[in-house]
Amino acid sequence: MDSKKLAQLCRDYADNKKAENIVILDVRDLSSVTDYFVIASGTSEPHLRAIVEEITEGLRDDYDLRPMRKDGSMQGAWVVLDFFDVIVHVMRSDARERYDLEGLWGDAARLKLKTKTKAKKKSLKR
Repeated sequence: MDSKKLAQLCRDYADNKKAENIVILDVRDLSSVTDYFVIASGTSEPHLRAIVEEITEGLRDDYDLRPMRKDGSMQGAWVVLDFFDVIVHVMRSDARERYDLEGLWGDAARLKLKTKTKAKKKSLKR
């Protein structure tokens, strides 16, 4: 899967759980580490957990993709999912303001939010 589609899927899965202020930064011209950052905010520890689980479980179940690394904690207010070409930052709003990744990577282009890709909404029935 190409990195742009993966970034869009991560955004869509985060949106499934009502993540706030979701942004995709194209850092291909600025970083040799990754192609895209997906940055999303959650309002509480349970909300962060729900967003992270939706992304990881959705990509695992629907596309057989797993993050290479997962760092941070819900209590620390910032979780990073490393999919190599896409790095997802799920943060509480206060941590997002404090660390200001969008400002730090201010030269990065923002991907325009189009219609959702094929991130499936999980059924409540199991």
